[in-house]
Amino acid sequence: MSKSFDQRWLLGASAAVLMALAAPGAVCAQSREQAPERTYDIPAQDLAGALRAFGRASGKQLAFDESLTRGKRAPKLKGAYTADEGLTRLLSGSNLVVQATASGVYAIRERPLLVSASAAGQAAAPATAVEQSRPEEPAEVEEVIVVGTPGGAGIDKLSASFAVTTVNAQDILKASPKSSAELLSLVPGVWVETSGGVAGANVFVRGFPATGDAEFLTIQLQGSPIYPPSTLSFLENSSIFRVDETISRMEALRGGPNPIFSNGQPGLTTNFMLKEGGPETKGLVKATTSDYGLRRVDGVMSGKLADDLYFMAGGYVTRSPGIRDTQFDSEKGQQFTVNLTKRLERGKVNFYARFTDDHGAWYLPFAVNVPGIDKGEYTQLGDFSRQQTLQVHANGRTRDFDLAHGRGWKGYVAGGSFEHTFGDGWTIRDRFSFTKGSADTYGLVPDGGAVTAASVASVIGGPVRLRGGATLGAGDYVQNWGAWIVEKDIEAFVNDFSIAKTIGDHAISAGYYASSFSSDDFWTIGNFKPMQVKANGDYLAANVSCANLATAGSGSGCWAYGLNSNGDGKVNAFYLADSWKISEALRLDVGVRHETFDTDYVVDDGNGYPDGLAIRTVDYSKSKLSYTAGLNFDLSETSGVFARYSKGYKFPSFDNFRENLNDILSVKQYELGYKLRSGPFELYATGFANSFDGAKFADVGGTLETNSNKARGIELDGRWRSDFGLSLALNGTLQKTEIKTSSIVANKGNSAQRQPNWQIRFTPSYDVRLGEVATTFYGTVSAVDDRWGDNANTQKLNGYTKVDLGAIFNVGDFSVQVAADNLTNSHGLTEGDPRSTSGANARPILGRSVRLSVGYNF
Repeated sequence: MSKSFDQRWLLGASAAVLMALAAPGAVCAQSREQAPERTYDIPAQDLAGALRAFGRASGKQLAFDESLTRGKRAPKLKGAYTADEGLTRLLSGSNLVVQATASGVYAIRERPLLVSASAAGQAAAPATAVEQSRPEEPAEVEEVIVVGTPGGAGIDKLSASFAVTTVNAQDILKASPKSSAELLSLVPGVWVETSGGVAGANVFVRGFPATGDAEFLTIQLQGSPIYPPSTLSFLENSSIFRVDETISRMEALRGGPNPIFSNGQPGLTTNFMLKEGGPETKGLVKATTSDYGLRRVDGVMSGKLADDLYFMAGGYVTRSPGIRDTQFDSEKGQQFTVNLTKRLERGKVNFYARFTDDHGAWYLPFAVNVPGIDKGEYTQLGDFSRQQTLQVHANGRTRDFDLAHGRGWKGYVAGGSFEHTFGDGWTIRDRFSFTKGSADTYGLVPDGGAVTAASVASVIGGPVRLRGGATLGAGDYVQNWGAWIVEKDIEAFVNDFSIAKTIGDHAISAGYYASSFSSDDFWTIGNFKPMQVKANGDYLAANVSCANLATAGSGSGCWAYGLNSNGDGKVNAFYLADSWKISEALRLDVGVRHETFDTDYVVDDGNGYPDGLAIRTVDYSKSKLSYTAGLNFDLSETSGVFARYSKGYKFPSFDNFRENLNDILSVKQYELGYKLRSGPFELYATGFANSFDGAKFADVGGTLETNSNKARGIELDGRWRSDFGLSLALNGTLQKTEIKTSSIVANKGNSAQRQPNWQIRFTPSYDVRLGEVATTFYGTVSAVDDRWGDNANTQKLNGYTKVDLGAIFNVGDFSVQVAADNLTNSHGLTEGDPRSTSGANARPILGRSVRLSVGYNF
């Protein structure tokens, strides 16, 4: 049996298992939960407040329309109860019931009027926590999403005519992400490389052509982009965002209406929502350690400030030498977030602010084939290379740098939203955010491959020594490494205002999106010098140069480059959308956006370094019209299908202008999807076909290439939850990418670089009570196909499998979590070296690690 057939069989078999599980789920409602007890002390109060307090105390995510709870009271809840028992008591005396969904969300809805003949004339039974619905009348459970809607209006996930994945707080806890980008691996259609450390991930979406970073990723906080350009050189959105205990959920939209709303970025938009306060003051304190020296403390608290005014505040402090030990605390961070919410009779006002100072070592590709290299823990960076004195000006002026600064973000994001519903179907919404800070990158970067000391000795005519005088053996390896410094001061302001009006069967929205953003850069990169290939290795003596290693066959370029630049951009966009309910089951969603993009950019790189004289300027302004149309058809109350077409654009970035590239990338996307959410089962399957024209590849130090690409594939996102504690989750992607045309003729017909033809992620979880301990055991198996490290398809990156395991123990108000990442210590490669196509250097995933957390809820 061929390897290709085996891979496709694996994905197909997994989908078949989920479909088989769906069959009974389509006709059976969720059985009563057999969950462990928790202790509650919730005073009698209005029902909405009691449900919010219960959600925080239980760790469960509740979804309900506050109009259903208005005017209703909940009794006091004090004592130890299961989630079912607690909700039963809170809902007693109301006409509301709760249904647990496969994703773990508890949806509060009105009790259906179902009275059997034998019950006629008898008093209605008390409400139960999970009510059995008749197969012919399955209950529809709402899970409202904000992303992909005009002005963040929100829509039920099952009703959406686009592919969106939701990740709740419990899923985030189980994922235990070491970086924000790592959480995106839960999203089908997305390939994430997080081997670079806590910041600086590479994120690829549905075959979108890219060399690295995250050109087609937008991160939103509370529905507003944190920085409108998705990627600049040495900066992508996940580098300036950190996930902590203040986050309630993540929404991830691929394609769909992305070209129309928000910043109009056509690829992947992830929206993170903050936790909100409620009537009762609650909180969490958690301490975390690990087998690699992690010290971290998280905290969060929420409560009531005044009538209808609530707060949430929290953050963390962390220190760590990193899994790839640099001999010092290379990962340092702290973050603080506050969120204020004022509830109005017909709306809501929200303000938030988040300050972050978090950096980690930037891990680069290294010589993986050198004997003795530990692929899971190796890093060249260490005490010998930490302090650097580098040229910063054409006149030879230098500055001192500490590479311990690593890669990360020091700054703040502040913003808010306002929503108000008027009479006669009118609603206004406004979301805004302001971001300001420094997003720097300090790292040690290889140049060419490793060569033996013997080969260098033959070039210099003598022994090869370290700076301290020690002589290397003939079989020892040496390699050129350079200190790269990129300092970025960034700033952005975003405002998205919309007006919505319901007219008959039409829900019409009109909006104005405006953003301004800047990036002021200083670079000094290259700066290559020879070092011993050894973990935390030292430099060679001064008599050995970068050029000597090049002569010995390393393939080094031995170059240096620096610049000062200032870029300012702004976007003004008008959008119009209509959701037309053609019939009870059929809905047509259309949208159009007219965007004007303006950029002023100045760069001074003199003759290789800034000199204050050689200034290049750009004054650019272009406009484009994007549009989308989607049909959604409800097959039943629990299933539906959708079809969508969209056309969008990606305007050039500051870095494109530096390289004299001002082409606009055109993106066409076709989608066909199936949705099922019934009782214990959820399944979302989406087929996609994309085409791209005007793709530019100009990696730093690489060769310019212009391509047109296409991609075809299918995404699966499913979950099944039993009535005895077992749940199974699966997401997977099967795709085929192709370079249709290329300025490098030999690359035509090749696969897009760095993107696998298939990947799959399977996560089982089991809830069980062990005496007085409520326990959850869980694990994840991730498998990925072979990939190519370059468009020429010469650097093959073999597929690999990664296994993670974890357990959560709850005892009263205390919780303990043990999480083992990469249990089998897999050494899968995520990328090669874009400046050396020999395959000598590559970047493996991080090695095995174990983390332990202890938390206290109060």
